[in-house]
Amino acid sequence: MSDALLKYNLGAGVEAFTTRRDSVLPYPVTQGHQVHNCKVAVIDRPGLTREELEGFDAFVTSLPGVAIGVRTADCVPVLLYDPLKRVIAAVHAGWKGTVLRVSQKVLEVMAVKLGSSAADIKAVIGPAIGPESFQVGIEVAEKFKLAGFPMDHVWSFRGAGDGSPMSGGHHIDLFKANRWLLEQAGVLPDNIQLFDIDTFTNADFFSARREGTQCGRNINAIKILP
Repeated sequence: MSDALLKYNLGAGVEAFTTRRDSVLPYPVTQGHQVHNCKVAVIDRPGLTREELEGFDAFVTSLPGVAIGVRTADCVPVLLYDPLKRVIAAVHAGWKGTVLRVSQKVLEVMAVKLGSSAADIKAVIGPAIGPESFQVGIEVAEKFKLAGFPMDHVWSFRGAGDGSPMSGGHHIDLFKANRWLLEQAGVLPDNIQLFDIDTFTNADFFSARREGTQCGRNINAIKILP
């Protein structure tokens, strides 16, 4: 793989990475046409196209050699690996998907369809917009509250601000919100790697909030080694 990739260590038998702005994918990655929802696709054959995976924001497979991935540009990528059952997942969790608990729905699919146990799963939470940069309206903060998130843990109010970009107002910590979802579902805290890379402030990665929605996308991929 290219040195430009941000590589993750999830143990033997799997490889996972996030592309940086100038990265080149080392091999094809099965991806869907994401819609900021919580539909989960089980990938049961190689070569599925984005058109065939319309409307899916998360992917699960036990097929060796088939890379699955999600596209992000501020949203949270979550990559999961069950080393006992040899099952992987790639999750696109923007704020809407986070509120819909997409990561927990993926863990349910991994358990029901492929026999995984959350306690065995290793997780990576990759680069995404950080809490200092993710300023939101009160209506977004309310959605997290209504969805049952621990607001003292994931939300803060910064007052009027100092006039600089993203200062003041309501802020949501999507890193902590997604970590909380994983832990609530039974993933062990020591099995969760959180990279705490803010895509808004780190120009190595694409950021829709910084560059506009037509910018490129970071590819977050995982593959079981044959």
